[in-house]
Amino acid sequence: MGRLIYAANMSLDGFLEDETGSFDWSVPDEAVHAFWNEHERGVGTSLYGRRMYETMAVWENDDWLAGEPAVVREYAEIWRAGDKIVYSSSLTEVSTTRTRIERSFDPEVVRRLKDASDANLSIGGPGVAAEAFRHGLVDECVLLVCPVLVGGGKPALPRGVRLDLELLDHRRFDNGVVHVRHAVRNAA
Repeated sequence: MGRLIYAANMSLDGFLEDETGSFDWSVPDEAVHAFWNEHERGVGTSLYGRRMYETMAVWENDDWLAGEPAVVREYAEIWRAGDKIVYSSSLTEVSTTRTRIERSFDPEVVRRLKDASDANLSIGGPGVAAEAFRHGLVDECVLLVCPVLVGGGKPALPRGVRLDLELLDHRRFDNGVVHVRHAVRNAA
């Protein structure tokens, strides 16, 4: 059985993006990128909302990767190797391999997917992640807290959801980013 892991970079004040939609303040250095590479190796299927999928789809194309460090090129290979499910009522086609569209988020389908999976699953995008949190599907939260206050924007965690967490791991990176990994104690 796979665990469903919500993983995200967030500002110290709890946002994925600032009020303009920018997340340039969360661009990882090589050590943080290597952390994400290792994390993604354990993921077999990624569940995305449409906007998060469109953001991540850049990893499908090699054109921009030629001059990038090896750790960045490695992430692209890891990302391409995984399966991807995009929850969207408006997207008509996908631009990446190993990707399918689901028109709506069905908690029972996700439960069956977790039960049948030999690898972990990740969920990204605050809207679809909030649904997973509300239905008790998220087993772990992996957050990289960036040393910046952005003052507002898109919240990293859902509002109106109470979950008890257990700290499993933490780490401080040289660039000031702090990794925290929590188990959801009252997941369904």
